[in-house]
Amino acid sequence: MAESKETQNDTQLVVVATEDMAIQAVNKRYEGLNTVRAKATKGKGAWYWAHLEPILVRNPDTNDPKAVKLRCNLCDAVFSASNPSRTASEHLKRGTCPNFNSLLKHSSSSSSFAPLSSSLPPLSSPSSHSNRKRVGSIGTSNEGLNNYHQQFHHHHHHHHNQHHHLLLSGGKDDLGPLAMLEDSVKKLKSPKPLPPGPHLTKTQIDSALGLLTDWFYESYGSVSFPSLDHPKFKSFMNQVGLPEISRQDFMSSRLDSKYEEAKSESEAKTRDAEFYQLVSDGWKSKTFGNGEEGLIKFMVNLPNGTTLFRKTFFPSGVVPATYAEEIMWETVTGTCNVVQKCVGIVADKYKTKALRNLELQNHWMINLCCQLQGVGNLIKDFSKELPLFKNVIDNCLKITTLFNTNSHARNILNRFRSTELRFSVSFGLPPLLYSDQNSQNFSSISQMLDNILGCARVFQLVVMDDSYKLLIMEDSLATEVADMVQNMGFWNDVEAINTLIKVVKGMVEEIETERPLVGQCLPLWEDLKTKIKDWCVKFGIHVGIVERIVEKRFKKNYHPAWSTAFILDPVYLMRDSTGKYLPPFKCLTCEQEKDVDRLITRLVSREEAHIALMELTKWRSEGLDPLYAQAVQVKQRCPLTGKMKIANPQSSRLVWETILKEFTILGKIAVRLLFLHATCSGFKCSWSFSRWVQGQVQSRIGLERVQKMIFIAAHSKLKRREFGSEDDKEAEVFSMTNGEEDDDMINEVFVD
Repeated sequence: MAESKETQNDTQLVVVATEDMAIQAVNKRYEGLNTVRAKATKGKGAWYWAHLEPILVRNPDTNDPKAVKLRCNLCDAVFSASNPSRTASEHLKRGTCPNFNSLLKHSSSSSSFAPLSSSLPPLSSPSSHSNRKRVGSIGTSNEGLNNYHQQFHHHHHHHHNQHHHLLLSGGKDDLGPLAMLEDSVKKLKSPKPLPPGPHLTKTQIDSALGLLTDWFYESYGSVSFPSLDHPKFKSFMNQVGLPEISRQDFMSSRLDSKYEEAKSESEAKTRDAEFYQLVSDGWKSKTFGNGEEGLIKFMVNLPNGTTLFRKTFFPSGVVPATYAEEIMWETVTGTCNVVQKCVGIVADKYKTKALRNLELQNHWMINLCCQLQGVGNLIKDFSKELPLFKNVIDNCLKITTLFNTNSHARNILNRFRSTELRFSVSFGLPPLLYSDQNSQNFSSISQMLDNILGCARVFQLVVMDDSYKLLIMEDSLATEVADMVQNMGFWNDVEAINTLIKVVKGMVEEIETERPLVGQCLPLWEDLKTKIKDWCVKFGIHVGIVERIVEKRFKKNYHPAWSTAFILDPVYLMRDSTGKYLPPFKCLTCEQEKDVDRLITRLVSREEAHIALMELTKWRSEGLDPLYAQAVQVKQRCPLTGKMKIANPQSSRLVWETILKEFTILGKIAVRLLFLHATCSGFKCSWSFSRWVQGQVQSRIGLERVQKMIFIAAHSKLKRREFGSEDDKEAEVFSMTNGEEDDDMINEVFVD
């Protein structure tokens, strides 16, 4: 019985393969005949192709091509395509075709009346050439064949010249409508089926529309609903054999289906995890153009490294801390009935009030502020508290002010600029230099410093020019600028501040790329402190004031969970003289050691507190088996950054769950701490996305649809682990210059 089934399956496979080969052969034959006919209509083949046309016969049940036939354009008779030459001889030359004989009589007559078609220029498309009935006489001999070609070309040339003398009221633009009129008349006289195109089965159409739907929803914000009504898009759909898309269908049934699918997958993964961290991003306002993003996103981090989208919230304005606290807790209770599964929140603004209050009210929670904001705020701190920073910026502003407002100075600058291959000067800074919204402002500062440093030699030539010396006599600012430009100390200070900004920005970019966990916060800040100390040494800056600024910002961002996770993470175990791998308590300050004890005690019940501290003491003295410690600390080079990174970040948590089972209480704390993220970056919204959202939230139905679209798009991006925005990708594409130096054109800001 088994053998017979296998034989039957093999027979079916052979039949299917044979049918596929037959279909391929029919298609190949059809394409070959069309190629020959196309050449013939251009005068490079047999005469009879002007009257014979290949057609594809399809199986009515499967719609698969089963044969190729030849059809006579004069009488619509159908013949075998095996021998076109023989068909032409028997059907056309021997007079079997009734219309062919009348065509010969019509062409031989000397009537001066020109039919409508003779007034038109020959159409450009091959199909139009082939469908146009040709006029001429033909005999059965070679002489008759030559006469046919001569008469046809003479007749065509005569009426083509006649076309130039035809005056139409609309001018030459009337020729197109006239051709359409002729085509309509010809179709009514002898209607012909449309040329064969792609014929898709219902399954193929459904699959294609499903993929198109996925792409549309996942590109939400970059592609809008009106795009579905674009004529070129509709034409494309028609060309590939797909039906028109109903916008209502996209906004109702298909949207609901995709949303439920994504939501079910997300909820299933959340239920499967033992606990999660809530991510709240968007509280810190982000300016795009003239408007606010106005979108707060909630995501869920799972212990296995997965990030899931939860929901969106559209604030109507600035949200007070108390209201933010309510929204966060409402999201926690709505995510899972067991609130203890949420072991912490990471957010980007309300760390001092909302996050702290929720942590105090729920002892098991670890609520953190985003380190992107924490480290980035250092630049604002330096601008306010480091005198050198403010002095350099003020001096650079004087330079840009002079050359932006004084036409005489600008003319001198333009004269020297024409001799330089690379030159540009910034207009200056945005008005909100020292406001909380500093990300864009300090990017402008960095750009200004880069421009001024790149033009150092040009400025030195300008202030030494005789024309500039005349300017000094009229403008005191010109004198001050000349003194600065000729002072090497000024250029050292500019380079120092520019380098300092780049150190902090580099750390911010690294945090955004790496998305560090809570256990990495202490090493991260220590690395930053080391880099800033090196900066002080390089530029001869007094270390004391800079260290105080950094330490002040560190304390504002510090959380006891940093020290606790650092101690419990096997990645940071250090080998001692006896070969043991022990936690790095010696890297903590006395206060940080106390923080570890206090936090562990808070995270457990009173009955478990003393057990947890005893286990902590054991962990401190015994550590982890050297073999497993080395396995956890294995690193590999990141193909994107080239840096050495931990090969398996999940190992730190898995060791506590599988190897260190004797730590019954401390282990529970460790597995809850070690997966917590220190940043709230989930996925970015582009500027066009934010503008699009703002236009759709005017009604309850519109808001509901927007939320579903956001959920689908975010779920897809997080599933693909794409955390950047479309604007970032677009900027990256347009930054490619193919090696051409076009900075002068891009960076030029002066107007003559």
